[in-house]
Amino acid sequence: MMPTTSYTSPMTSLKCRVMISIFSSSISPLSINRDVCLGMFHSFKSLVSTNTSSLYYFKINPNQQGKNKRLTKSKKGGKKKAVDPFLKKEWYKLVAPSIFAEKNCGKTIITKTAGTKIASDYLKGRVVELSLADLNNNEAMSYRKIKLCVEDVQGYNCLLNFHGMDMTRDKLCSLIKKKQSIIEANVDCRTTDGYIVRMFCIAFTKKQDDQLKETCYAKSAKMKQIRAKMVATMSGLAGKGDLKTLVKALIAGTTGEEIEREASSIFPIKDCYIRKVKVIKKPKFDVTALMEWHNDDGQDVGANVAPAVASENVAGAGGRL
Repeated sequence: MMPTTSYTSPMTSLKCRVMISIFSSSISPLSINRDVCLGMFHSFKSLVSTNTSSLYYFKINPNQQGKNKRLTKSKKGGKKKAVDPFLKKEWYKLVAPSIFAEKNCGKTIITKTAGTKIASDYLKGRVVELSLADLNNNEAMSYRKIKLCVEDVQGYNCLLNFHGMDMTRDKLCSLIKKKQSIIEANVDCRTTDGYIVRMFCIAFTKKQDDQLKETCYAKSAKMKQIRAKMVATMSGLAGKGDLKTLVKALIAGTTGEEIEREASSIFPIKDCYIRKVKVIKKPKFDVTALMEWHNDDGQDVGANVAPAVASENVAGAGGRL
């Protein structure tokens, strides 16, 4: 006969009979609460069969406390609804300084203002990197990268200011070759409006016109003299004007040619560029100074005209010119 166990209580008004498949007869009957028993019943329901070794019948006290109270209930909290994160975002327009041909250079995204978190405060200080070819519509300057920093936010417009300049890696790698010397120099300069910029220059030695030797390495003394010329030229360029004047000169790209001419008496060099410019220190923020970057100079330079074409003088009908 199958063993049975009964547990009674004065508070018991419900008796639940549960069949559980036990594969070892050595396990003794257990006293369990109603929730645990129901969970075990649903778990082992598929295992109960006619050839079960033994069946136990229990009378359960529904008021008895157990450890697994939430066994059959759903998890606390449940799943949260998926919310599109872009519903809390908004777009701001990036406005480049007026020295560039394209003022509307892109857009940036930020979380909307909520409580004490103001969107404009998180936008200030962002640095964007753009190609000079896109800013000036000139594909020849595609190797130049310009860094602009968000200085102020007016409505949905982010006013940008110059933050640095760099050269693309593919351009730099194309200049480095064998059998020549690399000459590099850097200097920290202060502009007249209080900016401290660090400028890096790079140049390469080249063969003379009638040279038969394969290599054109320069001695350390010659390289030192050329490096001094680079430092003097860059210091003079930055010290003679404000940051706006310096950026215009860097965009024009004539500084490298000037250094080549000055260093030609020491050792012939080629491919001289201002490789990199970094703004190390800025003066105290001034809205008036920033607006000078974004306002046109007010000078009417006129429209571009086609170059004059020399025409040949043709004799008229009377034979006179």
